Amino acid sequence: MTWQRILTLVAAIALGAAAWRAGGWSGIAFLVSGVVLWFLLNYTRMITVMKRASDRPIGYVGSAVMLNTKLRPKLPLLHVIALTRSLGQRKSPEGEDPEIYVWRDPGDAQVTCEFVGGRLVRWHFERPSEAAAETGQA
Repeated sequence: MTWQRILTLVAAIALGAAAWRAGGWSGIAFLVSGVVLWFLLNYTRMITVMKRASDRPIGYVGSAVMLNTKLRPKLPLLHVIALTRSLGQRKSPEGEDPEIYVWRDPGDAQVTCEFVGGRLVRWHFERPSEAAAETGQA
C-alpha cells in the first residue's frame, strides 16, 4: 500500500466518524449520497471523454505542436485523451509499465508520451525530417 492510499483510508474513516457524530444515520446517509454524486460525476466525465475519442482514428491529433505545449508532468492518461480527443497508438506491450503512446498530426509531427501508473512522466515531440518533407511536397 502506498502512503496515498493509507492517507485516503484514514481520511474516509475520519469523515465517516464526523458524519456519524454530526447526524447519526442521517449523517452517514448524507456522506454516502455525496460519495455517490462524486462517483457519478467522474464516471460521466470518463464516458464523455471516451465517446469523443471513439469518433477519431487511433493516434490522431489535430496539432502535435499544440499538444506538446499543453502537456505537463503527472497529467493523467484520461486528461491527455481529453486533450487529443483520440486514443493514442500503443507502442509498449500490453499491461507493462511504462505505457508508451504516440499521437501524430496531419503533417506527420508526433508526440510520444510515457505513462507510469497512469500518470505522464515524460514526452517527446518530433517533427518530420527535412528530406521527408521535401519528398512529400515534390
